[in-house]
Amino acid sequence: MQVKQVDDVTRVIIESASKRIVIDAPEVAIVTVQGQTVYQVGGGTAREEGPAGASTQEDAKLVASQAGVSTEEAVKALQESGGDLAQAIILLKQKKPS
Repeated sequence: MQVKQVDDVTRVIIESASKRIVIDAPEVAIVTVQGQTVYQVGGGTAREEGPAGASTQEDAKLVASQAGVSTEEAVKALQESGGDLAQAIILLKQKKPS
């Protein structure tokens, strides 16, 4: 059995057709046993969201309205921020000329 700790993991996202589970600040290990690899995620703070596509689109609309930008710009900012709404809004407001 081989266990390798993965350092500096900030977020793990598990997406299915019906929901999305986001785990912030997890501890992640890669365990290999008899040729099988298992990713072990523990600790951290978990939250569940609705369908992955729906929450992403709703998030983009919210970020766009709060930052005063287009939905496309909001989607890019959400990708840059790893899905963190507050961080995406801050990024957009910093880029926007006063």
